[in-house]
Amino acid sequence: MAKMNFGGVEENVVTREEFTLEMARETLKDKTIAVIGYGVQGPGQSLNLRDNGFKVIVGQRAGKTFDKAVNDGWVPGQTLFGIEEACEKGDIIMCLLSDAAVMSVWPKMKPYLTPGKTLYFSHGFAITWSDRTGCVPPKDIDVIMVAPKGSGATVRSLYLEGRGINSSYAVYQDVSGKAMQNTIALGIGIGSGYLFETTFQREATSDLTGERGSLMGAIQGLLSAQYEVLRENGHSPSEAFNETVEELTQSLMPLFAAKGMDWMYANCSTTAQRGALDWMGPFHDAIKPVVQKLYASVKCGNEAQISIDANSKPDYREGLEKELKALRESEMWRTAVTVRALRPENAKK
Repeated sequence: MAKMNFGGVEENVVTREEFTLEMARETLKDKTIAVIGYGVQGPGQSLNLRDNGFKVIVGQRAGKTFDKAVNDGWVPGQTLFGIEEACEKGDIIMCLLSDAAVMSVWPKMKPYLTPGKTLYFSHGFAITWSDRTGCVPPKDIDVIMVAPKGSGATVRSLYLEGRGINSSYAVYQDVSGKAMQNTIALGIGIGSGYLFETTFQREATSDLTGERGSLMGAIQGLLSAQYEVLRENGHSPSEAFNETVEELTQSLMPLFAAKGMDWMYANCSTTAQRGALDWMGPFHDAIKPVVQKLYASVKCGNEAQISIDANSKPDYREGLEKELKALRESEMWRTAVTVRALRPENAKK
């Protein structure tokens, strides 16, 4: 673990050069890792661990997701089991179920959280709001977390590209005295590019804020607002979409992802530079109060409760699909289908 400077603030960071894959394998050589849940994070993390030479099994209920695991090479009765049997066999129980599923499956998992075992999460939700989720781990086991900063699909794709996704890590309970070492080993094993330290509470709070903010909620709100204003003023769907979404994702994002916003600005026209510098302040001032309100709602547990209540409704999936369908069928995202098809790499197919 090394201290690294982030904008003048020192943080604990672990890299693959410092804690190698060989060290990770040695640390966990006697451990059976049971990945519980094969939905979003389960496939990427389990397949990366398997490819990296760790002893991994998967626990999943029967159904389409179980069949997907079989198609990915997990063998029923050998490396693929029901949830309870996998929990019984595992030394490290990686709980990668959705937040809603964790609550429903917890009573089945808890009897197998016996002394000497380790309970692993990739999100701090269930533990941070345990008064609402009911997920209170026994006091005699290690409880740890590695939280990749991206989707499970990205965890896998970046690994296959020879890269790695950034992840945060935390230890909630250290009974064995080896919880931190095992946490880092698992973080390296799932293919993390580097790991930075956090807590369960900070991860859960920042994650929910990010999802509702710049990563998903705010970006959709901003894009749709600009698209609508352009359309209302006579611009065509193609022009409005290209100026709002396509140029952002295909041209500008790679620039500031590579070297920062200032570098992206420097590689745009002087007219664009001037306008961006002039207008970033008004956007900041308009948006910050919304983010402050959002963060307060997350921190007090309100957003967690909304999620719990929504996910608990018997018709939740049907309602969710209606909302996603409305988003998918909006003019902006129907225009996106045509624009994507016209990209050179797709037009040739």
